Amino acid sequence: MSQSAPSPEVTPVNGWRDKRAFIQFPYKLYKDAPFWVPPLRMDTATQTNPKKNAFFAHGDMQLFLARDTSGQVVGRIAAIKNGMHLSKYDDGVGFFGYFETIDDEATSRALLDAAAQWLKAQGLSGMRGPANPSLNDTAGLLVGGFDRQPSILMPYNFEYYQHHLENYGFSKVMTMWAYYGHARMNNVDRLRRGTDLLMKRWPTLSFRNLDMSRFEDEARLLMDIYNDAWSENWGHVPMTEAEFSQLAKEMKQIIDPRLVIIVEDKGEAVAFAVSLPDLNYAFKTIPSGRLLPTGLLKLFFLASSGIIREIRMPLMGVKKSHQGKSLDAILVAKTSDIALELGLNGCEMSWVLDNNARLINALETMGAIKDKEYALLECAI
Repeated sequence: MSQSAPSPEVTPVNGWRDKRAFIQFPYKLYKDAPFWVPPLRMDTATQTNPKKNAFFAHGDMQLFLARDTSGQVVGRIAAIKNGMHLSKYDDGVGFFGYFETIDDEATSRALLDAAAQWLKAQGLSGMRGPANPSLNDTAGLLVGGFDRQPSILMPYNFEYYQHHLENYGFSKVMTMWAYYGHARMNNVDRLRRGTDLLMKRWPTLSFRNLDMSRFEDEARLLMDIYNDAWSENWGHVPMTEAEFSQLAKEMKQIIDPRLVIIVEDKGEAVAFAVSLPDLNYAFKTIPSGRLLPTGLLKLFFLASSGIIREIRMPLMGVKKSHQGKSLDAILVAKTSDIALELGLNGCEMSWVLDNNARLINALETMGAIKDKEYALLECAI
């Protein structure tokens, strides 16, 4: 049952004290939640800073805080205008993100009202989310799998969030899955045989790993493949070069080039898959979300101690010219083989759109299971 409380006051974030309260609130809200992984405070600060996030070159955002009658923060939300989305779709859809609230529908309604009013003032007619701040970032609402820790760069939220949003008028517009494969249940032999057969029939095909000595050029190459590969997928918004460069710079700090596979055809890069060590196992041990004064040393120690035994595959792309030729399944199989060689025995592949039947079939063929369910929701404003 939701709590019953007076309607809170919702105000725009104004000044560094409000911004600090906005960043701080989840650490209070989830302090007794066993599966929540505290994000790094510096990441949220960067994402919501117009001077530091390339998203703001085409987008805009307004942060809001909800406070109860005693002045305590009880919720937060961001209203988001995504210029790249509107340029591609011209559908009047804005977004909400960074949504966190106590289990009180008066609070969630007040937050959503504030976001809706801001978006309406921007000339928008719909609200979709959660997106932090876009679908190219951490996005989606967890609706199944609350008793398991999320993988790196994947969201976690309380189960009541879905009820609050649906009671407000939201409905699902897309379901996304987090597939999980483990060495004990993987059945990649069939995919390996398919890889061998494909290589015999397709002699111009070759595979290589990321060349860290040419990192910026490699990142630009992957961006071109990604934007081409996803251009016709539901909800896709192309990353600008600045956005992809920012993402690549962030990933460079944790990436293992052996876990980045690039497929070439006649020397031209046509597909790729990127997997990351699941650092959430390390972040879980830094409940404050602060790397200083001791968190950074702890993170480095845990990252090299063998505690991290799993990976997440957040990015995969196959150029449209080469889609439907099993390259996505082959990338999954090759990633699985490399991970096992590195002593990594589990992999989350997320997220996978519910309408991506070909990839879903490949994942289930190799024994991967639907481990968590996420959704994007939308309502008219």
